[in-house]
Order: sequence, then C-alpha cells, then structure tokens
Amino acid sequence: MARNILLLHCHDLGRFLGAYGVTTVRTPHLDALAAESTVFDAAFATSPHCSPARASLFTGSYPQRNGVLGLTHEPFGWDLVDPTSHLAHRLRRAGYRTELIGVHHESRALPDAELAARLGFDLVRTGGDRDIVVDRASEALARAAASDRPFYLQVGFHEPHRSPSDRDRAGIMGFLGDDVQPDAAHGISVPPYLADTDGAHEEIAELQGAVRHMDAGVGAILAELARRGLADDTVVVFTTDHGLALPRAKCTLYDAGIGVALFLRVPGRPVWRGRRVDRLVSHVDVVPTLLELTGSGEPDEAAGTSLVALVERDEPARAFAFGQLTYHTYFDPKRSVRSEDAKLILNLSNAPRAMDPTQSWMHRSIPVDLTGPTIGTSPVIEFYDLRSDPDELVNRVDHPDEHARVAELAAALREWMQETDDPLLSHPSSPRHALALNTLEQIAGRHAPTPVDLPV
Repeated sequence: MARNILLLHCHDLGRFLGAYGVTTVRTPHLDALAAESTVFDAAFATSPHCSPARASLFTGSYPQRNGVLGLTHEPFGWDLVDPTSHLAHRLRRAGYRTELIGVHHESRALPDAELAARLGFDLVRTGGDRDIVVDRASEALARAAASDRPFYLQVGFHEPHRSPSDRDRAGIMGFLGDDVQPDAAHGISVPPYLADTDGAHEEIAELQGAVRHMDAGVGAILAELARRGLADDTVVVFTTDHGLALPRAKCTLYDAGIGVALFLRVPGRPVWRGRRVDRLVSHVDVVPTLLELTGSGEPDEAAGTSLVALVERDEPARAFAFGQLTYHTYFDPKRSVRSEDAKLILNLSNAPRAMDPTQSWMHRSIPVDLTGPTIGTSPVIEFYDLRSDPDELVNRVDHPDEHARVAELAAALREWMQETDDPLLSHPSSPRHALALNTLEQIAGRHAPTPVDLPV
C-alpha cells in the first residue's frame, strides 16, 4: 500500500490535454502520467471558479457546507467554516508530514505561517511561477526522502491561468505572462463552443503554450520524485480546479466550465494502471479515495464517495454530479445537476447568460451561440440532452419528450440543495430568485421517485 501522496493541481485547465484527445497541445509529461494512471473521463468540479472548486477538492464537501461560496482573496474574503476539515489536517492527525507549495486558494488569504497552522500543514510556501514552484517542490521531496514519516505534498501551479504581459495588446489579458511562448506547432484546437476565428486561433495558441509550460513543471517534479526513490510508495494525483478561462467555459455550469482532468497513479495496485473510467465522479470523491488508498482513516462528513470500489470492482460512485456558482466577481447564483446523459441548470438571477472569465475589455474568442448584439440573460431553467448535444447549445427544457427527465433532474437538484442546507433555498433575493425556486419546486413535484441504490 502506497503511503505517500503527491497532489498536483493547476489553474483553469479543464481537460485541455493530449490525454483527453486534444491533439494540438503538447503535454508529454502529463500524457505519460496518464498512461500509468487511472484517467477519469467524466470528472467534474463542484464549481466553475477557483476557490469554491478547490475548497471542495481539499475538504470533500460542497461549497454550501464548507462556506467557500466565492473567492478567498481580497476584496472577497470567503473562508472555510472549519479549516480543520482540510485534507492536510486529516493526514497530519494520521502521522503525515504535510507541505503546501505554490497556489493556495481554498481558504482566506493569510501569511504562510498562519495558513500552515489553520489548514494543518507543517510548512506552507505560497505563490511563485512554474520554476519557483518546481524548485520548492524539489526541496520538499528532499525533506520527505530524509524522513521516516509518510508525506502529503500539495503542489499548485498558477499556469495556465491568464497573466498580464507586456506583449498583450491594450484591453487584453492573455496567457503569456513573462515566460510563456504561443504554441501552434501542431495546429490549433478551438473548442467547439467557440467560433473558429483568427482571434480564437491567437488566443488558443497562447493557451497551448501555457499548458505546455505547466506540463514541463509537472515533469520536473515527477522526475525528482523518482530520483529520490519515492515513486513506488507515492500516490500521485493530478487535477485542475475547473474549465478553461475562455468564454462559455470558466464561470459557467456547462461541462466546459466544470469538467476537469483527473488522474490517479497508484503504485502496488495494478488495476489502477493504464485504466480509463467513464462513470461520473466529482472532486468531492478525491478526499475519501485518498484516505482509503493510504489507509489513513475515514473522512469526517465527506460528501463524496471513495472511487476505489469504482476502479477495482466497477461499482458506480454516484448517479449525479452537482455544480454551483454563487459569487465570483458578482452575485450570479446558479445550480446544476448532471446525470450520465443530461444536464439541468437552474439560474436564480437575471445575470448575463455566461459570466465573462477573460479578465479583458476586448474579446478574441466568442461563443458559437452568440447570435445577437448582446449575450442576453439566462433562462430560468436550462436542460440539455448530452447524448445529442454535448456542447449544451440547444435548451430542450420545454420539449414534450423531455418532461420526465427534466422532472427527475429537478427533483435530484432540489434534494441536493436541501441536503447541503443551500442558502439560496430561503429568503429570495429578487423576484427572479423567487420565480426560479417556485419553478424548480413545480417541476420537481412532477417526478415520481423510484428506488435508487447509488449514493448521490
């Protein structure tokens, strides 16, 4: 039983990797890791933006319960209700050495020493670009190799988040930062929900360069893990917080916003090597999975389900994956439920159909379904048949053939909101909020529940 954990994560990646079929992005190190791992093809974040997604990943709980309904840095200041629910605290209680390197975005921003004490880390060193993160992670692995205690090392890359560059044109923040070079050597992959334009090609070339840049950092850390003789005793996790920082992706509850890369390399368990799993999984399932794989105890009140039974015995972990957006740069409350083949989104405000994640005045990429001069406001409910419409472009909520599936998903969403004590269920903030809740209640009431054995 592998006892150590190396958890690698990055910003804003979605599944934009060679391992997920993106042929124009060069990610040799992550592709090699994927070949040695179980790759989850239908893994989803609980939220399409940074802090709530990470809070769920590192606590195994939904934002409504852990308290991180928005960004944790100033001027937003959201925070974990219970910092001791962090995975680092759980592992430290089990005897682990715990370190955090690079991105921290799952609890209120504080000096490193205060973060360490609050979240259960022996040492925290936040910030830094790729090369600084690699150097610090290598130092952490050297300390781990010299210790008899098992280790948990949490390493976060800023890339491929958008970063300001003196190469950007006025009104644009791209992906270049100080060190990234655009990469179109193998072509350009414009996501199908965006129009294939010259502007999109320019933007995606930058994104591809940023992903390649991050991949090299992952490769350097994995090489150091092997050089220190730790690879055969370490579970390696790679994931990201949410989808790409492109229009109609990040900050939306479409699959492009909440679909994530997720690999687990598990030495000593051959069934995990070179596997692909297409069943639904959620970031809240990661904490219980790691605790079971390392024998480090049972999760306290985790909302997720360990994926060990799914991988090793083909027992589905969940019937539904849930998502939420409450407050990113402004209040834009949405909730979603996804089954294997359908998605329902509840929009509780009159905000624009898709929040803009580009941090730019000017846009180089535009959604394919932008047909008028403005993006418009959100409908109360969206329903998509993912078998025929995987890019969620045709809202079928009023189609008579879909009434039963709409009602089933509405009932599941209402039940989840109740179980998580969702603050949006009471005290509507606007007439639209009240209308959305009433509509959900009416539609959910049409569903005749049937016994379901799967945890949700």
